[in-house]
Amino acid sequence: MPDLVWVALGASLLMMLLWEIQRRHRDASLVDAGWAFAIGVAAIALAALGDGDPLRRLIAATLGAIWSLRLTGYLLRDRVLGKPEDGRYAMLRQSWGAHAQRNFFIFFQVQAGFVVAFACPFFAIAADPRPFGSVLDIAGVALWALALALVATADRQLARWRAAAVNRGRTCRGGLWRFSRHPNYFGEWLLWCSYALVAWGAPQWWLAPATAAFLLILLLGVTGIPYTEKRALASRGDDYRAYQRATSPFIPWFPKAETP
Repeated sequence: MPDLVWVALGASLLMMLLWEIQRRHRDASLVDAGWAFAIGVAAIALAALGDGDPLRRLIAATLGAIWSLRLTGYLLRDRVLGKPEDGRYAMLRQSWGAHAQRNFFIFFQVQAGFVVAFACPFFAIAADPRPFGSVLDIAGVALWALALALVATADRQLARWRAAAVNRGRTCRGGLWRFSRHPNYFGEWLLWCSYALVAWGAPQWWLAPATAAFLLILLLGVTGIPYTEKRALASRGDDYRAYQRATSPFIPWFPKAETP
């Protein structure tokens, strides 16, 4: 898989550059936007280097680029531009102390590894020689569009809620957040499932569902829901506990009546 080797080298170099920026400004928040941007670049590069059906490669590049541009822009606005260092990284910086720069370098390179992992679906699609246009192809693109709309709507609703000073210290329960505590995570996972439909039947088709499964593990058990809810409980306490009892954690569903 020489194409993925080039992706790995490029992602590693980008993360080295972002680490140096972090070292100078003592702010690691840029790593998330850099990760999203790198995946979009990887999707375009793999589509250009692949030898599969030209239309299929164009679809892969387009889907990856649109996803990357939206998420990169959102992360820059939400966590980087004019903002203090993200609380996660400020906490790590404090706990790591004198070893912070060494540990951040390792952390940034791990993110480069994640870029390679999430570039795998685009590699599989770009290497598929079958003409684009099967039922699964169309279903995959339709699911991708639905999932992206779900994520963008959830992010927009949450941003609108946070912008109102009267909501400080309270949990958003409107819109999609009424039916899931993490509708943005659910939509993101659906989006990566859509690549599995488009890649189904390709020589390396298994890479796409494996990536979706990996993302699900991260969201449910590692860096997604557990950490997000830990921070929510620390900042919103009983209000968030009531929300937890009433609202589905991941898959949208009708909420229960909240209890004290």
